[in-house]
Amino acid sequence: MAHALPSLTYDYAALEPFVDATTMNIHHTKHHQAYINNLNTALDKHSELKSLSLEELNIKVTTLPEDVRTAIRNNGGGHWNHTMFWKWMAPVGSVNHAPIGSLKAAIDKDFGSFDVLKEKFNAAAAARFGSGWAWLGVKEDGSLGITSTPNQDNPMMDGVADVKMTPILGLDVWEHAYYLKYQNRRADYLASWWNIVNFDTVVELYDAQAKK
Repeated sequence: MAHALPSLTYDYAALEPFVDATTMNIHHTKHHQAYINNLNTALDKHSELKSLSLEELNIKVTTLPEDVRTAIRNNGGGHWNHTMFWKWMAPVGSVNHAPIGSLKAAIDKDFGSFDVLKEKFNAAAAARFGSGWAWLGVKEDGSLGITSTPNQDNPMMDGVADVKMTPILGLDVWEHAYYLKYQNRRADYLASWWNIVNFDTVVELYDAQAKK
C-alpha cells in the first residue's frame, strides 16, 4: 500500500505563537507530502520493498537497491522524521511539556538535569550547518544520547548516523520549519520550541525502548 500523509491531531494554528499556522500548513501539506510522493515513486521501481515498514526502510537504507537508495534515504527519512515530528509537538497545556517518570530519572542520570539536556540538544541543533535535525535517542547500551544529522538522515539508519540510536525526540532545523516566523534566528526557534514539546509521546517511546 502506498504511503500517505498522516493527519494531524491538532489544527495548524494550535502551536501558536511558537510555530505559526502558515508554516505548519506549508510544512505539512507541501514539504511532507513531497517526501511521500517521491518515496512512493522510488518504491514503485522495486515492488519487493513495499512490504517493508517505513521504519525498516530507514534502518536498512544502506542495503537497499542502489538505484533507489538515495531517494529512499532522503524521502523515506523525510517521511519518517516528519511523521514523528508532528507527534513530538502538542498545543500548550494539552500534554506534559517536561519529562516525567522513568524518562526524567534517565535524563537526570545521563545529563544531570533537564536543563542540561536542553542546553546540549540546543547546541547540537544550533551547530548543524545548513539543513538537518537534532535528536535525543536511546543508544544500544540503553543510555540516552544527543546528536544531529544532515538533511533527512536520522540516528536509526545503519551505517549513516554518527551515533546509532533509536530516536525518541527530534527537531527539524531546516529553514522551512521556522523561517517565516524566525527568519535567520534559529536560536530563538530552538528556545521557543520547548514550550510545545509533547513529552507524553517522548516518555511513551522511551518506556517502549526500556522494555526491550
